[in-house]
Amino acid sequence: MTIVTNGIAIHLTQQQLENRLLAAANSLRGPVDPADFKSYVFPILFFKWISDSWDYEHERALEDYGDDLTIEIENEDYHPFVIPDGCHWKDVHETTTLVGVKLNDALLRLQNANPDSLTGIFGDVNWANTDRLPEVALNNLLDVFHPLTLNRASVPGDMLGAAYEYLLREFADASGKKAGEFFTPREVVHLLVKILDPKPGDSIVDPACGSGGMLVETVNAVRQHGGDPRTLRLHGQEINLTTSAIAKMNLYLHNLEDFKIVRGDTFRDPKLLDGDQLQKFDMVITNPPFSLQNWGAEAWHNDPYKRSFCGVPPAKNGDFAWIQHMIASMKKDTGRVGVVMPHGVLFRGGKEAAIRKCILEQDLLEAVISLPNNLFYSTSIPVCLLIFRNQKSTERAKHVLFVDATDRFQPGKNRNTMSEDDIVAIDTAYKAGIDPDGEGGVNLRLVPLSEIAENGYDLNVGRYVRAEAAEEVDVIAAIAAMKESQASLKAAEELLNERLKAAGFDA
Repeated sequence: MTIVTNGIAIHLTQQQLENRLLAAANSLRGPVDPADFKSYVFPILFFKWISDSWDYEHERALEDYGDDLTIEIENEDYHPFVIPDGCHWKDVHETTTLVGVKLNDALLRLQNANPDSLTGIFGDVNWANTDRLPEVALNNLLDVFHPLTLNRASVPGDMLGAAYEYLLREFADASGKKAGEFFTPREVVHLLVKILDPKPGDSIVDPACGSGGMLVETVNAVRQHGGDPRTLRLHGQEINLTTSAIAKMNLYLHNLEDFKIVRGDTFRDPKLLDGDQLQKFDMVITNPPFSLQNWGAEAWHNDPYKRSFCGVPPAKNGDFAWIQHMIASMKKDTGRVGVVMPHGVLFRGGKEAAIRKCILEQDLLEAVISLPNNLFYSTSIPVCLLIFRNQKSTERAKHVLFVDATDRFQPGKNRNTMSEDDIVAIDTAYKAGIDPDGEGGVNLRLVPLSEIAENGYDLNVGRYVRAEAAEEVDVIAAIAAMKESQASLKAAEELLNERLKAAGFDA
């Protein structure tokens, strides 16, 4: 990584680059809430990267063609993005007054000039609003980035992508529970991708892609195994404008160009389609928002995409809507699904019990993996991984593998984490069907569907793996249900308070 100081190019280490980027975020402290840093820092970082990359590619074009170089040749053969006149980084940085107005205009024109790749990528910040971001703060932000040279020559390998991921983690820590809207802890992403084992040429989708971390990790996994990640066909859908923009930037900054991220409501308006049907994928992976209310149940009674194949989930809880959407999106032969879910999906009654029974009777569920508590920014409720396959192995047909990995974690101050050893142990237990340590570090058991049916299709992990009495199993389920109810109640209270305040009442 290169920084120019007093006309001298200095190469930065990974840590120095990360410190520089964090300094850019910290320059916003005061006028901007830390939870909103990402909305300001990432567009500026990406704008600088586009401009520096254009300069680097322009120099290469001049070396190759000299006086014979034309604008048409340069745009066609060298530049992935067109930069209109007056929209380069230097044009904004050299502006002395109404800098936010100039930046707004440059980013808008950049998007309009690259409609297939950059539409919506800079988010919806109004840079000209000096009440939200005083011009002195914007200038400080630009000044922190200005000495950095962010092109492929100056940023080796995935250095910039790794720095981007570092900022995501830092912003997640600053955002607290709001981080769950855009960031899944990287050790959970790493584990889930490792379990699903992406292969070169796979088509992959994340229907609630957040910042794109799941998709980036599939690329890392293929590359680490010696495969060509450029053969992957990556797709994602995300409802939030800012978050979908972050996902696109994340993939570009990891040197990925062949992907499709769409913005929209996955339930009401799925946009990854093959004609009038859902597009099918080899691998479907996500950490969706838990227990989503008002998710669009009214339209699922006659869903044209056949996602309610086991029934319509409750209108006030969309967990099984995510599960059925993902199952409906996987290919018949190679398709596999990995999804993060609250433990409530394992035992809740009513409509969900009927859907759970239907899915089990179709022998689609391969494994339930109970994760350690307090791994996530957004929730402290018990969480599990559910793995579905259209074609299960002969040994696992008509069975479900239950894995209790709740003891595999490293305690932390604000949240727990999983080490690489923890991740490898859980992945090995899933794939080999044995505790790799042989000491109860990971408890597991392959359970026949007939036994699950005898238990009323209850999937509570403790019922099958550990030797608790039935009363103790009921206590585990009751605690999980209580925590989910408390979280739902808190969310409802916050929404009520917001509406009361909007109506002029003092909540």
